[in-house]
Amino acid sequence: MSVRKTIFGQAVIGPPGSGKSTYCHAMADFLRSQNRKVALVNLDPGNDLLPFISSIDVSKLITVQDVMENYNLGPNGALVYCMEFLEKNLDWLFVEIEKFKDHYFIFDLPGQVELYTHNNSVKSIMKQLEAFGFRLCCVQLIDSHYCSDPGKFISVLLTAMTSMFQMEMPQVNVLSKVDLAEQHGRLHFGLDFYTEVLDLNYLLEAINADPFMKKYRQLNAALIDVVENYSFVSFLPLSISDSQLLKNVRAAVDKANGYVFGAGEENERNIVALLSTAVGAQFHGEFSGTISEKFLSPN
Repeated sequence: MSVRKTIFGQAVIGPPGSGKSTYCHAMADFLRSQNRKVALVNLDPGNDLLPFISSIDVSKLITVQDVMENYNLGPNGALVYCMEFLEKNLDWLFVEIEKFKDHYFIFDLPGQVELYTHNNSVKSIMKQLEAFGFRLCCVQLIDSHYCSDPGKFISVLLTAMTSMFQMEMPQVNVLSKVDLAEQHGRLHFGLDFYTEVLDLNYLLEAINADPFMKKYRQLNAALIDVVENYSFVSFLPLSISDSQLLKNVRAAVDKANGYVFGAGEENERNIVALLSTAVGAQFHGEFSGTISEKFLSPN
């Protein structure tokens, strides 16, 4: 395969209902408002209710419904079949991509978690895209309402970490729908606790307050040690209605996939934007406090 000009983009993953397609639509509109040419790519063969008009749509190649009808498979098995079929027929995708010269690509991927934890088809697709000339990062969306349940939040942390190891790509983890974080109950701690993922022993104490969960104390403690000791996971808060939060995610993604360092004439402007929109620990603490005041109930 011949060497091509570098193409930048992001692959959006996350559990069903985390807001992937809505994020893709909002981020594309935001980037276009910054004069960036964007191609939206639907790589979910089971999603026929997209909130955006796709530049490229995998349903023109294969759909979950067709596979279920022709191979007598359930929806999960059919989705895995579709992704493995796409993996073997990526020339179709490359031909479509060539129609969008000098575009930034946003790939909307399926929500089936096993595709990013132990199945290799999506990982292989991403590797082949990189060989084609892409510089990509994963944007993993996690619904913020999981923060209201300490046990579920541990599960979220493990899912995020496992997908990072499996995909072997730069990854930006996002707590989506932060404006709805307390729709299923009050958070035990401030938002910065969940975004920075620092002292999780407090989370363990909250879990042990539940008599049912107390018997899993040793397991939960071991899981928390893995997450905390290696500092692999942190999150950026996001509400798509908040332009500042979109800007923060954009800055983190542009740094992760290298766009900020290699986008031609935009290079210098992007570096300045990156430096002015810090995403380090200090920023997390200060800005998360502001977000808590804006979206969460007062203590």
